[in-house]
Amino acid sequence: MGIFTSVDAAAVKAKLTERDAALWSATQPSSTEHQPFLNATANEIVQHIEKGEWTASQVLEAYIARAVQAQQETRCLTEVFLERARAEARSLDEHFSTSKTLRGPLHGVPVSLKDQLHVAGCDTTLGYTTRIHRPENDDAVIATLLRNAGAVPFVKTNIPQTLMVFECSNPLWGRSLNPWSADHTCGGSSGGEGALLAMDGSVLGIGSDVGGSLRIPAHYCGIYSLKPGNIRISSEGTTSTVPGFTAVTSAYGPMGRSVDDLETACRVLFGHSQGHGAYFPAPVPFRDHWQKIPKKLRFGYYTSDYFIKASPACKRAVLETVEALRSQGHECIDFRVPGAVRALELFVALSSSDGYRTVLSDIGPDKRESALYLMTLGPRLPSFVRFFASWFSSFIDPIFAKLLALSRKKSVEEYHQFIAAKHDFEYDWRKEVWDCHEFDAVIAPVQAVPALPHHGCDYLSPLAAATILYNIVEAPVGCIPVTRVDPDKDAVTDEWLSAPDRGSKILESRVYGLGGVYDPVKMRGLPVGVQIVARPWEEEKLLGIMRLVDNALGPRGFGPGCWKARD
Repeated sequence: MGIFTSVDAAAVKAKLTERDAALWSATQPSSTEHQPFLNATANEIVQHIEKGEWTASQVLEAYIARAVQAQQETRCLTEVFLERARAEARSLDEHFSTSKTLRGPLHGVPVSLKDQLHVAGCDTTLGYTTRIHRPENDDAVIATLLRNAGAVPFVKTNIPQTLMVFECSNPLWGRSLNPWSADHTCGGSSGGEGALLAMDGSVLGIGSDVGGSLRIPAHYCGIYSLKPGNIRISSEGTTSTVPGFTAVTSAYGPMGRSVDDLETACRVLFGHSQGHGAYFPAPVPFRDHWQKIPKKLRFGYYTSDYFIKASPACKRAVLETVEALRSQGHECIDFRVPGAVRALELFVALSSSDGYRTVLSDIGPDKRESALYLMTLGPRLPSFVRFFASWFSSFIDPIFAKLLALSRKKSVEEYHQFIAAKHDFEYDWRKEVWDCHEFDAVIAPVQAVPALPHHGCDYLSPLAAATILYNIVEAPVGCIPVTRVDPDKDAVTDEWLSAPDRGSKILESRVYGLGGVYDPVKMRGLPVGVQIVARPWEEEKLLGIMRLVDNALGPRGFGPGCWKARD
């Protein structure tokens, strides 16, 4: 719970001044001196250091300078601990100078962390003014494992208020912007990570995902991410806005600028609990033998989940991916994905079971962000008003009506019933998709649209249904960038409108109707990604498939150094 009864303006100002003062120590960006470092993947950085061509300190200063630029343009940073990072980089340089050996597979690689992860001596505010100036005593296990592998954590990144929406804004740190368009959001809840990485302000990032929070920012910002199963990577030393909520599990995973970098992070993080003897995460380290990929794969794909149909831009991203895979001899089968609407219903029912009391408890005196409006509307309504609104809207849009009816406080008995329903759904979905179709992976839109304009989430938080499905069925999912919005290719046509795959009329009207958020002219140049979905416990195979898809698509202006392409 919050410690203030009103916002302490002086304390907030001091907090922001503290961060900004730390950033002043950065060197000025240099296109000639820094660009080689910014153009390099994590593995390439380590290789250059091992050859004696670069030092960890040189690499760190280049990324600090770019992170400052990213902060100026997108407001993506929260905690900044540059002096500790510089000391760690010097220690790595001294170690290599005397031993000629690397500290580990991430030796000298600058990394960023979502604000949820603890860093000793730094706050974990989650964007709440009630949490400022309460530094952590210890690092998160993830941060410790990264440091043990030679990585250099140096900043934490911004998140949405409550972590439950995908528009990255809160009263403490402000609103983060999309690095490709200041008029659009960078996504969430790992939105600060997405913006920073897209601008080459970090090499690797760590985020989390309970409903799309690793995949949506990757899609919006044009980077790569992996949502593993929830027990592959330790969450010890992190802070949640809903402690104890396990009905839908959150997973920590890597975000980066290449598939190779995601894999390197997974090799460091999978199955390690820092020797505490904990059962979590599962003691399953990275399994190389699972990366053996057959020469011919069988993919399922779809362009509509029959909830909110994919925009022309997002549909094109899926079809271009399919075309690239078919050109390599792989089998791609268009199928109707089952249960996306039901998955969202279960998510809404479970996450609202306490009327969102827990997730809203730390807001305290802070102003509530408008992105929470639709998500929290149901429990705020008197029961008779909610019943009438649901009944009335059922004649227009039965899908929306059902979601509104489910968004309410529930008894423990009801909560248990919905958990049982979730387990039944998960079993049936896996049987129908994996067992019946025998797919190696599924290609899907990340969301119906590219990055939303600011405040687009106020009435469109259910757009997360496209990613929530795979949290409900506990599937590992990767996200890779495919293309960019092109008004000449991605306009809404009569043919597109007439396709019989429409879903929620109320929500689709806000997306595609008069004054709707989907505008390919205003979205020109925004990245568009796809989800690549694998079976549970096949994260290593998924990484191999992601690499295969990435190579099939070929060069397309994403990856290290892509930021200069904006000009």
